[in-house]
Amino acid sequence: MLTYVIISVIAVIIVGLSSFALGWFVRNRQYHHSARLAAESADRLIDEAKNRQRELLLEARDEALRIKSQAEAEIRDRRAELHRQERRLQQKEETLDRRIEVQDRRERALAEKEHQVEALRQQLEELKKERQHELERIAHLTMEEAREIVLHEIEQEVKADAARRVREIEQQAREEADRRARMIIALAIQRCAAEQVAETTVSVVPLPNEEMKGRIIGREGRNIRALESATGVDVIIDDTPDAVTLSGFDPIRREVARIALQKLIADGRIHPARIEEVVAKARQEVENIIREEGEQAALKAGVHGLHPELIKFLGRLKFRTSYGQNILTHSIEVAHLSAALAAELGADVNVARTAGLLHDIGKALSHEVEGPHALVGAELVRRYSKSPKIAAAVGNHHGEMDEPQSLEAIIVQAADAISGARPGARRETVENYIKRLEALESVANSFPGVERSFAIQAGREVRIIVKPEEVDDLSAVRLARDVVKRIEETLEYPGQIKVTVLRETRAVDYAR
Repeated sequence: MLTYVIISVIAVIIVGLSSFALGWFVRNRQYHHSARLAAESADRLIDEAKNRQRELLLEARDEALRIKSQAEAEIRDRRAELHRQERRLQQKEETLDRRIEVQDRRERALAEKEHQVEALRQQLEELKKERQHELERIAHLTMEEAREIVLHEIEQEVKADAARRVREIEQQAREEADRRARMIIALAIQRCAAEQVAETTVSVVPLPNEEMKGRIIGREGRNIRALESATGVDVIIDDTPDAVTLSGFDPIRREVARIALQKLIADGRIHPARIEEVVAKARQEVENIIREEGEQAALKAGVHGLHPELIKFLGRLKFRTSYGQNILTHSIEVAHLSAALAAELGADVNVARTAGLLHDIGKALSHEVEGPHALVGAELVRRYSKSPKIAAAVGNHHGEMDEPQSLEAIIVQAADAISGARPGARRETVENYIKRLEALESVANSFPGVERSFAIQAGREVRIIVKPEEVDDLSAVRLARDVVKRIEETLEYPGQIKVTVLRETRAVDYAR
């Protein structure tokens, strides 16, 4: 058994040694084979690198030769160009030299001619002096006197020609302007028709019976005093049958008092506490009426997007009048006229329409804010509107500013004058009417050469009779223009005033 084990061990050892020897032999052969392959690959790479080196050297040599040839060609071209430029410069220098020589010759010739001209000028001066002395000796006039005579004659001729030309141009312009203006204004007026409302500073409240007067007065007059104190108007109770008169310059307060009194009469309970309650309700009712009237006016005029405050101020104009003309109705009419005129003249219709509607809005605050109503209205529009053109047109509709800032401002001025100057649109007192006519006649009579003047057609025309021996035909044209300018500068009037100058020459003789 031991022998068998020993033999097995020896056999295992022999097999292991044989396997080791075989593996070493195989690895040794693989190593020598790999080394040989690596050496062959390295030799091949070295050969390829040498071949590539030779190729690159050849390519570099060829590129260097090509660059050298290009550089030599560029150098030759530049040398040729420089040679050509040198030739051109040399030619230009030769040309300039020739021109300088020619210029020098011309300057010498001009200098000689200047000497000759100076000599001739001195001779002419001497001849002029001799001729002037001879003329003064013959005409017995100095040069200054003769010049004055000639200038005076020329001035008279020029004035006559200028006046004649001015008269022709003015006549043509007046005819064309009148024709065009009549067409535009007639079209605007035809498209606008508004009723005329004449109101006063009093309101009359009817009573159901005479006993109501005593109840309105109250015990020891406490009811009437409470009503006057709450409304700010005067309650006049006189002999007028079945009527009470409310007097006050503020139309809104007067309307509040009228509504409150009507409600008190209908209710029958008249005492101070009830009066204060009814007046408060009437004031709220009038505020609602004002807002509704403002909205209706904006709707009638076709103006949208107004600020609520402007709507309120606009509605207050319902209770204001000017020369018997209701201001809100007048404002709507001016808005329509402004829109019509703007459409005809190519202006901004919306701006003209809005400015026409708001042009008198300053009158809603005329009792509360100092200043002309046009400027007050412009400040209101500027405060509640974003359009400076509308504010400028409102502020300048009576010419308060120096010059109209836009065509729309001029259109609003014209529309305002048209609305106020239409026959029957406004009323004025006899005293003011006579004063206006006398002012027109006094302006016309203040000019020299005027014999008499007459204001006719309700102050729409002034006819001036001049003295024919003092005013000729051309002077009559200048006189009419001067009178117009004086009227525009000194008087205020609606619409326009026509000035007519009459010059009459009569020859009278008697047969005996």
